Amino acid sequence: MDSPDHPRPEHPRPQFVRDRWLSLNGWWEFQLDQGDSGLERGLAGRELDDRILVPFAPESEASGVGNTDYLQAVWYRRTARVPDDWTGRVLLHFGAVDYDATVWIDGVEAGRHRGGFSSFTLDLGHREPGTLLTITVRARDLRDQPQARGKQARQFLNNLAYYTRTTGIWQSVWLESVPSTYLKRVAITPRVADGVLALRATVNRNLAGSRFRATVLAEGRPVAEAETRADLDLSPGVEVALPAESVRLWSPEDPYLYDVLLELLDADGDTIDSVRSYAGMRSIAIDGQALLLNGRPVFQRLVLDQGYWPDTLMTAPSDAALRQDIELAQEAGFNGARLHQKVFEERYLYHADRAGFLVWGEYGDWGINALGPTGNNQQPTAAFVGEWLEVVARDVSHPSIIGWCPLNETHQQLHDRTTALDDVTHAMFLATKLADPSRPVIDASGYAHREPTDVYDSHSYTQAPAEFALQQQGLADGNPYVNRGADGEWSQPYAGQPYFVSEFGGIWWNPERAAEGEAGSDVLDSWGYGQRVRNLEEFYERFEGLARVMLENPLMFGYCYTQLTDVFQEENGIYRFDRSRKLDVERIRRIQQVEAAYERETPGTAAPDLGYAGRVTGA
Repeated sequence: MDSPDHPRPEHPRPQFVRDRWLSLNGWWEFQLDQGDSGLERGLAGRELDDRILVPFAPESEASGVGNTDYLQAVWYRRTARVPDDWTGRVLLHFGAVDYDATVWIDGVEAGRHRGGFSSFTLDLGHREPGTLLTITVRARDLRDQPQARGKQARQFLNNLAYYTRTTGIWQSVWLESVPSTYLKRVAITPRVADGVLALRATVNRNLAGSRFRATVLAEGRPVAEAETRADLDLSPGVEVALPAESVRLWSPEDPYLYDVLLELLDADGDTIDSVRSYAGMRSIAIDGQALLLNGRPVFQRLVLDQGYWPDTLMTAPSDAALRQDIELAQEAGFNGARLHQKVFEERYLYHADRAGFLVWGEYGDWGINALGPTGNNQQPTAAFVGEWLEVVARDVSHPSIIGWCPLNETHQQLHDRTTALDDVTHAMFLATKLADPSRPVIDASGYAHREPTDVYDSHSYTQAPAEFALQQQGLADGNPYVNRGADGEWSQPYAGQPYFVSEFGGIWWNPERAAEGEAGSDVLDSWGYGQRVRNLEEFYERFEGLARVMLENPLMFGYCYTQLTDVFQEENGIYRFDRSRKLDVERIRRIQQVEAAYERETPGTAAPDLGYAGRVTGA
């Protein structure tokens, strides 16, 4: 349970749980290092001057620091005692540190990591029970360094759709006890057509005679298991075939999850390592322009969720706050979300798995090639590819993720000269397909489509429904709306892929300003798309008119509305920034409940018979 001195105490990785772990969230020593000279000044080996509440970033009020200046480098330090009942090796996990992290243990460098959105783990080796560990972390977030920043402002103040910066530790930190030979991760892929859960493990070393075993449980009862040798392969794999009577598909209507027990066994059959996990049985397929879930069309009524909170920024203030965002979206009639321009804490995905909430996983790169005064200096580098693969590896087993979006709104004219952005787009697309062949990949959401992308999309903030309808009608002729720049074409031609408008709306509404007679005016501390509506009735009419264009188009498989909540000065959310209501949410829900033409008339051939129709709830 959260307490003022120990926030976010829940297990940060609920799909990979061992019993012996220790949260390091709480008060750490802290020090700003604006000149990035701390290493030379000996900060890696001494006490620090201030303190901070981890896992909240120093720019946030919740951290106890609340410094929103440019923070070139920051330092953290604390001691942790290895519990008396721990044996074997100790792992130190970081949910996320923005951007460039170096970690020392007892004054000795233990590891480095680059990337502000992905998780990383350091193996500290064997540590005796009762040992005191002094953990020191330096996080660099250099202002002039090209790096993935998401929506973090490059200007000093927030502006337009750029928000308060995040530096240093912003997700949970924890220790974990593991044996000398242990499971590093396990990827779980459902194969619905075969009634199989395929599991691929990664181990830290091969132990002669060892075996990897996976047991699947339904309602707490083991229903199937499989094992294989783990001493001949760094990634031993098994396929657990579920009995037909135990197959139950995961879906928004019935988000059924199996418990999974993962074990490493020695040559005598004794358990070396044991991890608790879970899995969902569901499939994703493409049939012409149709995107199918479990072989059937499900219109994706998505909402853009940027995952910011007023006092905690990119870190959720509590586990309940993560659940709340999903519940608020569902209450308003959305069945999924684009997790936009940051990599969410894994516990969000855990709650999405349990709620049957459809999710598109995304990287935080917005602003590539936007080099003007509001540009984010996010130039594509090899670091983009490496960090994105860390993200996919962490999250690949979550059934709620139904697609990947490595890049967003890449600005680049289509021409015959290959650029770094072309190379990085190509690498991220191919790497995602290799890391996870089971899900569709959008090479870049909106704007510059370069690859033979699985799904084609566009972003349109046209506010007039009639104009929006004219803009989108070309899909019937194989000529859908495509984002173009003033310099010409940005994308390869549309090739008949499943299509949706993955950003629309963004309707600008602030009821307080409307009451003050300011509706429709432009003010520095308020921003949204297009002309602000004059009253609530105009908001509902505009929302319904825009949504119906896509709901009534049988060739579109979904949409994504911008956005779930206001974020700082951007006032176009269904809810306020503090998650309170500013609209009749039930009316928004009713507007979206019209059966989509996509679900009434799926293009292409009929959905395949999966063989479980008589036995699967929600099929």
